[in-house]
Amino acid sequence: MNQNENDAHITDVSFEDGQVIRARYIIGADGARSLIRTIAGIGFSDPEGPNLVSHVLSQMVAADVTFEPEPTGPLTLEGHLNGTVSSDSFFMLIPFGNRFNAELTQNGNTTTKSVFRVSCAIPVKNGEPPHAPPKEYIQDMINTYGPTCISSDSSLNQTPVKIDQLVWSTRFRTNSAIADRTFTRLGAAIFLVGDAAHVHSPAGGQGMNLAIRDAIFLAEAVTKHIRASAEDPNVDDTILQEIAEARHARALETIGFTKKLLKLASLGYDPYAWWMPFGWASVRDLTLRILGRFDFVQLKVAWGMSGLGRR
Repeated sequence: MNQNENDAHITDVSFEDGQVIRARYIIGADGARSLIRTIAGIGFSDPEGPNLVSHVLSQMVAADVTFEPEPTGPLTLEGHLNGTVSSDSFFMLIPFGNRFNAELTQNGNTTTKSVFRVSCAIPVKNGEPPHAPPKEYIQDMINTYGPTCISSDSSLNQTPVKIDQLVWSTRFRTNSAIADRTFTRLGAAIFLVGDAAHVHSPAGGQGMNLAIRDAIFLAEAVTKHIRASAEDPNVDDTILQEIAEARHARALETIGFTKKLLKLASLGYDPYAWWMPFGWASVRDLTLRILGRFDFVQLKVAWGMSGLGRR
């Protein structure tokens, strides 16, 4: 990307195939390893500085699988989300049934069986998971950290089941980072949205909601700026700068929110001290069990998770 020689508000964007596009606005929506962000010289780091403390959910593995035979029991009911917590891990099971099979098996390995999504925090002491964990890795993960109803270990499950088909698998880290700024100029106005502007842990499911809101508010701001530019070619960047600062602030709020959820989820069950023969995780579970009975608490949690309070 280079500033146009004839117009200070235009950037010439060159592609590998030799194509050159002249642009007044450039939206960097190219993910956490954003090339747009790098070329623009925008930094990307954790707002609280380097995090040297490893928490339970620091590295995760997720996969879509089918089983043979298909597991049964209350935890395998379609649409339910089930969590299994241990002292050093967190395992999540989501039975999709077969209604999404066409979308989930687009790699040609079609199936008519029920698909299950499994996600698991891998303890740092176990080493780094492979880039695309194979079936054997996922099976061992399920046997170690998952509920017994989907285990292949006959000593744990009276009706053992094994992974039949590994539809998809991945690994990821739950790090947080934010761009130093989400708006700059290199001739054209350059904006960062979504993962190019901010990343955080998946706790609370905030990522996609925040990115969509980035796009919606940015579209409004760019539209206003285009109209203002049509009336006055020398219009300044106030409109663009204001929305960039607002989105940056919302991203910081969301990162803080997910970090709090992550700390809450990472509490351990090991006894705290001789005079407190139980862990903070037990205190958390009891508190949530009591407070979760109240409607106003449920509404407050739902409001926070929805992201509507941080538009």
